[in-house]
Parts: sequence; C-alpha cells; structure tokens
Amino acid sequence: MTEGQSAQDVARKSRMVSVVIAGTILIWLALNVIGKMAGLPGRFALLFDFAAMAALIWALVNIYQIWRARQADKG
Repeated sequence: MTEGQSAQDVARKSRMVSVVIAGTILIWLALNVIGKMAGLPGRFALLFDFAAMAALIWALVNIYQIWRARQADKG
C-alpha cells in the first residue's frame, strides 16, 4: 500500500465507500418517493439529485484512491 496505508486501512475505506453508495441510492429513492407523495415542487427533487450526485462523486474519488493504493502495492 502507499505510505501510511495498510491493508486494513484500504479495507476500511472500501467498506465505507460501499456503505455510502448503497445508502445514497436508498435515501435518494426514498426521498423521491416521499417527495412525490407529499407533492413537493420539482426543485426539491433537483436538490435531492444534486446531493446524491455529490455523494457518488465523493465515492468515485475514493474508489480511485483505493485502486491507486492497490496498484502501488502490486508494484
């Protein structure tokens, strides 16, 4: 692994990313259903979409970091 990153750190980061991805999708789906049932304006749906995109972009950045750490371990 890279400097200061053990296999346990990478595994912990991987688990955190998977929880964030799954949680984001579940919360996003729930908020869209609840928003539609409550009759919220479309701008709230857009807000939920942007929040979900931000969380998924964060996850993508962390997946890249995990991949780089594993590549460094191979070499």
